[in-house]
Amino acid sequence: MARLKVKYIQEVVPRLKQELGVTNTLRVPRLEKIVVNMGIGVVDKDAFKTHVEELAKITGQRPVVTRAKKSISNFKLRKGTTIGAKVTLRGERMYEFLDRLINAALPRIRDFRGLRRDAFDGRGNYTLGVREQTIFPEIDPNQTGAIQGMDITVVTTARNDEEARLLLSHLGMPFAKK
Repeated sequence: MARLKVKYIQEVVPRLKQELGVTNTLRVPRLEKIVVNMGIGVVDKDAFKTHVEELAKITGQRPVVTRAKKSISNFKLRKGTTIGAKVTLRGERMYEFLDRLINAALPRIRDFRGLRRDAFDGRGNYTLGVREQTIFPEIDPNQTGAIQGMDITVVTTARNDEEARLLLSHLGMPFAKK
């Protein structure tokens, strides 16, 4: 079982039950899924393939290729062109990824002072943007051709932002001080 999942079950659930005043364990907020999205844009096939492979290394799961929904001539974009890749993580892989993100990747960001506290969407989901894929230990910076960013969305079952903030901070998410 993933280390972060064990921490959630043994430490976070009892603490959240007490702090939120909940008696039913199923009412305690939990992680539902993590979506990692990499908007690559219009590039040649080799560069696109490289970015998709890096996303697969980072997440441990094969990405789904996203395509343009409509043509936009100013961006030289045609309908059906491959423009990105995304991965939806659930279960054990989700906890493993979040553990690596919190303990290995985020501390490698230059001048890191914590994550924004106001990046919640109002329904208990948190989204953060990463500017470089090289912060993940699976990616060798010397082998990477181009720097590529990604969006990471953590979807929870929390009813509001405050419950989600409590859940993520107890799991170890390094939020910036006010």
